[in-house]
Amino acid sequence: MISWKVFFENAGSIFLHWHKYMDTKDVASDILLIDQLNYQGDNVEIYLSTTKDVNLYDLEKLCDSVGWVRRPFRKVRTAIEHSFLIISLFHKKDDQQYLIGFARATSDHAFNATIWDVVVHPDFQGKGLGKTLMNQVVQQLRLADITTITLFADPQVISFYKHLGFITDPDGVKGMFWYPR
Repeated sequence: MISWKVFFENAGSIFLHWHKYMDTKDVASDILLIDQLNYQGDNVEIYLSTTKDVNLYDLEKLCDSVGWVRRPFRKVRTAIEHSFLIISLFHKKDDQQYLIGFARATSDHAFNATIWDVVVHPDFQGKGLGKTLMNQVVQQLRLADITTITLFADPQVISFYKHLGFITDPDGVKGMFWYPR
């Protein structure tokens, strides 16, 4: 089995590079101002948060925006509560927060982690936010000394993850699934 040597040889190049607009003043310690973007004619500030306090209705709305199948709130809440890491992206307008990106990871807290539910609102795709989101997830997992990071990717986003250093079928290893019949 691969030791993920290839992935981590390039890890320094995929970690979050602090954007020139990143600032921690006036925000909680688990929230960072990471960018400013033009959105619908307005200059909006993009924030990154590591809190598990995610509004489930906002998350459902975000997932709806990319066409994902709805899941029961009770199960989504449980998944978030039991996740090792949560990263979300949002912007503020008129004192209201708008969730525009989300990812989470589960882990055994020692060796392995799996990244789940990576989503960026279509209005904010193509602006580098997905890359920022993923880079931060990987960086946080590496800081926790996690050495094997996996994820599941739909065919249309495999090239996105490959550009971040992920590889498919390392040394012929295949993911396997069991579903109830």
